[in-house]
Amino acid sequence: MKFRKSLWLVIMAMLAVTLNACNLGATPAPTQDPGIVQTEAVSIVLTQAALQQTQTALAIPPTPLPTNTPLPTATLGDIPTFSALAGTNTPFAFNTQQPGLTPLSSPIATVGGVVATFTTKNGCNDGAYVGETKPFDQDKLVAKKNYSKGWTILNTGTCTWDEGYSFTYMADLSDPEIKGYSIVLKKNAPGDYTKPGHSQTFIVKLVTPDKAGEYKGYWKMKDDAGNFFGPLVSIWIIVL
Repeated sequence: MKFRKSLWLVIMAMLAVTLNACNLGATPAPTQDPGIVQTEAVSIVLTQAALQQTQTALAIPPTPLPTNTPLPTATLGDIPTFSALAGTNTPFAFNTQQPGLTPLSSPIATVGGVVATFTTKNGCNDGAYVGETKPFDQDKLVAKKNYSKGWTILNTGTCTWDEGYSFTYMADLSDPEIKGYSIVLKKNAPGDYTKPGHSQTFIVKLVTPDKAGEYKGYWKMKDDAGNFFGPLVSIWIIVL
């Protein structure tokens, strides 16, 4: 009985040695690096994802890009030329109503078709044209003929025209051939003074020039301080 147990132990030991010898002679299986395994797994995942995106892109039709619409080209109108400026200057018409303006009614009276001229005020002194005597504007007279001319002026101011006031000849504006003169109001001549609201007629005695032509002369009121006021009156004759 003991002999059999020993025999089995010997057999089992021999089998164990044989199996170990077989294992020692065989080539051991290679051990894989875990990092390499992970890298290969990530590569496979990325490849599958890229393949899936490619398949999705092929399945979706491309969206056309918007076409740029050109903006309309701005067109400039004709540029006005200024050739009209090169022409001659047109004189401004004096005392002519301008477009859009309504002229004020003039308080100056007209006599014989003659319109009173500029009226100016100076302090308490002012005057207005009332009328005049012959010769009227552009009346024809013979040469070297004595004649007289009068103008009536109304005192529209608040001062009396007394000593030192004058009906003054405007030599700078007049033709020298008229040979006009001034009428100066003298002291102690109250009959020649003109109170406010009253009028005075100033008369000058003249001689026509000795040569044919048109001649003009001008007069205006002046106070005792040398200041002009009132209307500018004139004579305009044609000598034959």
